[in-house]
Amino acid sequence: MSIARYPDIFDELKLEVREAGLLERVPVRGSIEMAATILSMILVYTLVFNWNLIEGYWWASYVLALFMTIIFTRAVFISHDILHTQYFKDKSFAFKISYPFSAFILSNSSSWWDFKHNINHHTFCNIPQKDEDICAFDGAFTNNKGNISWLRSTKYLVFWGAMFLMYPAFIVQSYSFVIERKKYGELFLMLLHWPIVWGPIFYFLPIADFLAVFITLNIVLSGWLAFGFITNHLGCEVIEQEDAKHLSWMELQMRTSRSLKGGMFIHWFYGGLNTQIEHHLFPKAPRFNLLKVQKMTKGFAQKHNLDYFETTPLEAYVQINEVVKKY
Repeated sequence: MSIARYPDIFDELKLEVREAGLLERVPVRGSIEMAATILSMILVYTLVFNWNLIEGYWWASYVLALFMTIIFTRAVFISHDILHTQYFKDKSFAFKISYPFSAFILSNSSSWWDFKHNINHHTFCNIPQKDEDICAFDGAFTNNKGNISWLRSTKYLVFWGAMFLMYPAFIVQSYSFVIERKKYGELFLMLLHWPIVWGPIFYFLPIADFLAVFITLNIVLSGWLAFGFITNHLGCEVIEQEDAKHLSWMELQMRTSRSLKGGMFIHWFYGGLNTQIEHHLFPKAPRFNLLKVQKMTKGFAQKHNLDYFETTPLEAYVQINEVVKKY
């Protein structure tokens, strides 16, 4: 039974953060990051069109794959931030401006992500009846764990191995969503990913180099995203829907989220999701401001004697593995 134990004093923290200017949108800084990502894709095409100059070097395809992985990862974080209206206030415009990153670069659906992540997950964080993310892996991270015999015997292999299939899984879920919802315009944009991104690479690179780029990118990108995403809420408190009704917004988000310790590199690597508590309290706060928001939130929690769940990345993975062990 989850009983409310935090006072409903979120307005005090929100006022403090707002007065510091940390909730203001960042269209210029966001546009710079978007432009840098697009320019990086142009550089990819430049390398591909001149592949004959570096063909034969065994490392060339892997360097290209890792460079593209960085671009794709930034595209994930950019589209995530855009759809939270961190750059631009107008939601309709935010959707449109997200398509070059979600649909073209990633072949992912902005509509799917907005519904799954922004609407359900952020509103009902770690509530099994509403938040499908916490119900993954046969409910191993919920209070009502499943009982699939083959999964219990292979749980470590399946759970940690699945981390390296996250990006293809996102693509499958995106396509299923837009087809089911008959969003054929967005489906068309997503399909353009294949000739626009992979067409030139397939055409100009030898088949062995193409496969090396394609496979390496999918594996590394999946791992990067998965090992970032799982630290956000897995292994945190799970709250049943009836109990959640008695909790304030602040208490629900703080009790079900985990932030990670670390400086600017951790913030870059995890795309700001390392400040998960702050992101859930202020989903429209720009990623670029979240480290400052974190400092204020931790001070606020200490002042009011509130629990603030923060670990190192390694500690988070150990905690997650402990939960898997109990499945």
